[in-house]
Amino acid sequence: MKIVYSDKKSGKTAQAEVPKEFEAMVVGRKIGEQIEGSTIKFDGMKLQITGLTDNTGSPSRREIDGTRKARPLLSNAPGIRGAKKGYRARRLIRGNTVSTDTSQINTVIVEMGTHTLEQLFKPKEKKAE
Repeated sequence: MKIVYSDKKSGKTAQAEVPKEFEAMVVGRKIGEQIEGSTIKFDGMKLQITGLTDNTGSPSRREIDGTRKARPLLSNAPGIRGAKKGYRARRLIRGNTVSTDTSQINTVIVEMGTHTLEQLFKPKEKKAE
C-alpha cells in the first residue's frame, strides 16, 4: 500500500510505501479522517485522507459508505473525466473506507511536525549512464 502525500502551499507531492506492520493502523479509516505520519516514518506529522484507489484502479467516493464497490450514476469527478453539462454515466467505484484491497491513499499534509520540506520531498536521483 502506498501513501501519496502533498503540501498545498508548495504544490509538491511525493509517495511512500506503508510498511506491512503499519497497514493495520490505516485500514478502516475513511476519507476526511486524519492519520499519523509515523505510518510512513515521519513522526509528528499529520495527514488528512483525500482519496483512495483500489488494486484494480477504481477510485473512491465520499458518498459510498464502506469498502464495497458500486455503480452509481455520476456526473463529475472522481470517476468521470471532463464531463460536459448534462452528461451522466454509470461507473464502477469503491467506497470511502480504506481496506486491504486499497493500493493507494491520497493525503494532504495538515501538520508538518519537525520535518522540513527538503526532508519530505527529496528530488529523484538520476541514473548514471
